[in-house]
Amino acid sequence: MSSLAAAREDNFYYPPEWEPKKGGLNKFHGQHALRERARKLDQGILIIRFEMPYNIWCGGCNSMIAKGVRFNAEKKQVGNYYSTKIWSFTMKSACCQHVIVIQTDPKNCQYVIISGAQQKTEDFDVEDAETFAFPADEDRAKLSDPFYRLEHQEEDIRKKKEAEPVLVRLQKVSDSRHSDDYNLNRALRARLRGQKKKVAQEEEVSRKMGLGIRLLPSSQEDAASAAGVRFSSKFERNRKDKRTAIKASSIFGESSSSASGSRLLQLGAKRRKISAGAASALLAGRIKASSWTHNQNGVSGHERRSIVTRQR
Repeated sequence: MSSLAAAREDNFYYPPEWEPKKGGLNKFHGQHALRERARKLDQGILIIRFEMPYNIWCGGCNSMIAKGVRFNAEKKQVGNYYSTKIWSFTMKSACCQHVIVIQTDPKNCQYVIISGAQQKTEDFDVEDAETFAFPADEDRAKLSDPFYRLEHQEEDIRKKKEAEPVLVRLQKVSDSRHSDDYNLNRALRARLRGQKKKVAQEEEVSRKMGLGIRLLPSSQEDAASAAGVRFSSKFERNRKDKRTAIKASSIFGESSSSASGSRLLQLGAKRRKISAGAASALLAGRIKASSWTHNQNGVSGHERRSIVTRQR
């Protein structure tokens, strides 16, 4: 029992009621060997996997279906070309479930779209694509004429001479670049080591700065944009006021009973700030000493606030 048939027989389950005279398992179960693919076999239709032969535009949603996309298609015979059968493939597009029908064309050895889609035409210029165009059928027929063949060969020789310097130069450049594999490999490895060393240095600088990411190299544009940043005076004033309030506040946590004491501390800080401003103005010569003494001995609050306002 070492044959392939015996090995395949072990992969099937034969129920107790099966007998050899009842035929194979498919006949015993009343099913086809192709299972669901043969569900329409009585209509002459077989379900196959059809591969799109070229790019097409879907007729339902105008979407492009690329070459090589596969579909579950219904295959059936619709005619004959002499002794060759003509097959029709009916499928539904995945984009909009639009029905597409394609048939074989044995005469021209190609596929023809019957309905539901349109073939995508892709035209290109031979010179832009830098390719060669195959001669047309009538040109190939003319090659049987000796005089036409001679003229055609002269044109090909002329084009070859025009393109020969460019081809020779390209060949020399290719030989100079790829002639010494050892030096090319050495230069490539040296450049790779330099890049790794540079990355390691940048990571070390970022680690010393306490950053978890590698910083990019600095540039003149970054330096110019950073130098052009100017903070407003309001920002500096608010920063100084917050710092003064922090210095005047207590280091212990505030409670509801100490709220009035904190208020007094804030007023005292403002008073010291005002007195310091008046003293600096006195030293600068903007206020006379007599007026300073008078203010300290008994000037009203309204006049003192006006003096402070002038100082500001």
